[in-house]
Amino acid sequence: MTDDTADPVEKRVGKRLREADATVATAESCTGGLVGSRITDIPGSSDYFDRSLVTYSYEAKRELLAVSRESLDAHGAVSESVAVEMAQGARDTARTDWGVATTGVAGPSGGSSETPVGTVYIAVAEAAPWGTNESGVTVSRYEFDGTRREIKASIATQALRDLETALQE
Repeated sequence: MTDDTADPVEKRVGKRLREADATVATAESCTGGLVGSRITDIPGSSDYFDRSLVTYSYEAKRELLAVSRESLDAHGAVSESVAVEMAQGARDTARTDWGVATTGVAGPSGGSSETPVGTVYIAVAEAAPWGTNESGVTVSRYEFDGTRREIKASIATQALRDLETALQE
């Protein structure tokens, strides 16, 4: 793993996006815009960053990202299926090459035995060229420890690392 203090992940992601002439949009729930903020910490990020949608409520997820009522009802906001739909919705509504989504429980309350505080789903969706049927999405579940701020920071870093990994493939 690369040292994030010497070369922050948001800088590496920006370099890869710029080299690929690709764009990204984010859909964030538990991180409240922190992933987008980290991306825009890099000068020139307007070359590849389109937008960040903070969709904290069910209604925001449905209205802005077209997350299905069925996924929210059956699985809840902190779920693999909702993360996937959020990433695809960010990518598709922004018409970007990539969409990144975070949905989780930052704490200190709100967790359960199945979804303890610190649980997050991060999804990364890619738009392949039309007609190739190669567009896709990956989603991962993580659990982080710490205070609310520490958990949010860990989630944002991991979301950027997951995007970096996808850009390398």
